[in-house]
Amino acid sequence: MSLFDPPAPLAERLRPRSLAEVVGQTHLLGPGKPLTRTLASGRLGSFILWGPPGVGKTTLARLMAAEVNAHFIGLSAVTAGVKDVREATAEAERLRGRGQKTILFLDEIHRFNKAQQDALLPHVESGLLTLIGATTENPSFEVNPALRSRARTLVLEALSQADIRGLLERALSDSRGLPNVTAQPEALDLLARLADGDARRALSTLEVASTLAEPVTPEAVTEAFGRHLPQMDKGGEDFYNLISALHKSVRGSHPDAALYWLARMVEGGADSLYVARRIVRMAAEDIGLADPQALRLAIAARDTAEFLGSPEGDLALALAVVYLCLAPKSNSVYVAWKAALDAVREGETLAVPLHLRNAPTALMRSQGYGTGYAYYFDDPAGSFAQHYLPDGVELNLYTPSGEGWEERVRERWRKLREAHAGESTE
Repeated sequence: MSLFDPPAPLAERLRPRSLAEVVGQTHLLGPGKPLTRTLASGRLGSFILWGPPGVGKTTLARLMAAEVNAHFIGLSAVTAGVKDVREATAEAERLRGRGQKTILFLDEIHRFNKAQQDALLPHVESGLLTLIGATTENPSFEVNPALRSRARTLVLEALSQADIRGLLERALSDSRGLPNVTAQPEALDLLARLADGDARRALSTLEVASTLAEPVTPEAVTEAFGRHLPQMDKGGEDFYNLISALHKSVRGSHPDAALYWLARMVEGGADSLYVARRIVRMAAEDIGLADPQALRLAIAARDTAEFLGSPEGDLALALAVVYLCLAPKSNSVYVAWKAALDAVREGETLAVPLHLRNAPTALMRSQGYGTGYAYYFDDPAGSFAQHYLPDGVELNLYTPSGEGWEERVRERWRKLREAHAGESTE
């Protein structure tokens, strides 16, 4: 760096120089832990480092290379392509002739498409390249199975508030950091909480806050941090984990949890209409006939969210979520519908009995279509006496629960089954 070059960001200046300086990830780097044992052996295979942003994936990859005295080539899948992989391979070939191992670090590996990932396979398999891929996305979905089978997946965890707090204190005392800056303890506590386990975000915010106040105050931290947006990748695993948590909290009748997960999704930028559609599904799947008003309210919430937009329409979603949480639950229709689909998909195709068939023409009537059909409003007893499935076929798909309004449905269904000729009275 020359006199006129700007200094590197604080997070870069404080990047750990040894494994001993790494914060967090004690489940991997503690005494006797998997990565510690692997590095001690000196035989490093390929790895996929999976974890949220700012937990040290790039740093760990660099330190792993240093521990085994390997040449480190760093690429980002955002900008790199097959051409860059070829150049890395050529470099690795030259170095192998000198007895030097090469580690290829591929950041954001999930952004490589299938063909690009496949281009790595022969070089990883031959041992020419030791691959360390980093990703914030679930490798099960984003990394090719063939590549996954050749690399161990290590899960990195978000840093704890205590970890972040310690890192901030190090930044204020380390000569590479901000040794001439002081901060109020309350400011460091606030920043450790806001950072959501992301060391890079914490250090970047501290650096900005140090230019706003001396000592750094909670107000300076708030100003430097900006609006706190919870982490959520709209197309990734976090998104589907949140919607799953919301749905299961509603099903479990826990309005506080459901409101929290709903707020996480809304504040994270989720499409309100997607959330609304899921709420409609909850009403149909988990409340059902235990409270027939639930589906109407869910549809009304969807319409309100569409009409008002966010943030005004989000209140209607919250209203619907609380209502569904407190409503009695029944999935009897959901179960019956799945059973009906299974009966159609897996069983023989049943013919419609002649008396139930439509008979719009004389030819059809001459073939017996519609003959003997008992119209309920003309002949209630005859209507119940006739069969609605082919002779000898019996299906028991729908079993009402005793929840809410469906308690009355269950009694009604019992009487109807008694009235139907040949039906069970259970």
